[in-house]
Amino acid sequence: MSIVARWAGRAGLAVTAALISVSAQAETAVKFSLDWKFEGPAAPFTVAIDKGFFKAEGLDVTIDTASGSLEPITRVASGTYGIAIGDINSLIKFRDANPGTPIKAVFMFYNKPPFSIVGRKSRGVTKPKDLEGKKLGAPAPDAAYAQWPIFVQANGIDASKVTIENVGFPVREPMLAAGQVDAIAGFSFSSFINLKDKGVPVDDITVLLMADYGVNLYGNAVIVNPKYAAENPEVVKAFLRGLVKGLKETVKSPDTAVDSVIKRNDVAKKPIELERLQMAIRDNIVTPEVKANGYGGIDNARFAKAIDQIGLTYKFKNAPPKPEDIFDASYLPSAAARKFE
Repeated sequence: MSIVARWAGRAGLAVTAALISVSAQAETAVKFSLDWKFEGPAAPFTVAIDKGFFKAEGLDVTIDTASGSLEPITRVASGTYGIAIGDINSLIKFRDANPGTPIKAVFMFYNKPPFSIVGRKSRGVTKPKDLEGKKLGAPAPDAAYAQWPIFVQANGIDASKVTIENVGFPVREPMLAAGQVDAIAGFSFSSFINLKDKGVPVDDITVLLMADYGVNLYGNAVIVNPKYAAENPEVVKAFLRGLVKGLKETVKSPDTAVDSVIKRNDVAKKPIELERLQMAIRDNIVTPEVKANGYGGIDNARFAKAIDQIGLTYKFKNAPPKPEDIFDASYLPSAAARKFE
């Protein structure tokens, strides 16, 4: 090989290396927090990573798990994470208690919340009033249990007749399966699937989805640290564009989408996580409102009523927020990009 050829080859390699370096530098690192483990409903986020949707937007996204709906909110509040997913109702209360941390939601993930009371017919639980005289297992920081006062009021339950047992997340379903409690508070797709996995017959499980029993709230939303969003508005917009693509891909092909979750969770079983994902898509993500208006947005009138309902059982320390105080729609992708297909 001539000196010229060798020089040209080396120059070409140098240019390629430089381009790769520039490309890597161009990707903005984003730390994102889930609200729970790597389970089926997390698929839209993991799919957006594995399919390169975030990368195409110039983002290098890493995802961490969390121990419940409150942890991602505190992570974002502290600034250790710029973006997370968490319960918007918990966010409203957190902001009220911590007015110096005006975290906002920028994308509604669960248009209909999965909050539920899950009981067993063999324990006499088939409808809300059946909970009177029964024992309810509920983790104190659980987002579903946080709505218990609203559920009680909406269904005329005498709360004094219900024994509440503060249980840990890991033992919630096992205790119900063992008959140590009569019902539990939890996310519908998690508690139902976990009970099935514990051997409880499907026809013995009662799922009282709170949204079907007078609890008219929204659910989990993508939330941002306001300082982070103000300094990185294009990053937040790019993240949501990538998420919408991951969401559409997941809804279109849940059977393959769930594989991106399974590979991140050593103990996960595909049939279980696929059913969990399919329940979330059917009951919480793809609702009539989403079909009509697209992914990610909110109906201001509905959200205002939801805030009013929170106020029925939660005493605001400050003036109740308006929808625009909590939800910032300015980062959303275009209506065309968010359209349900």
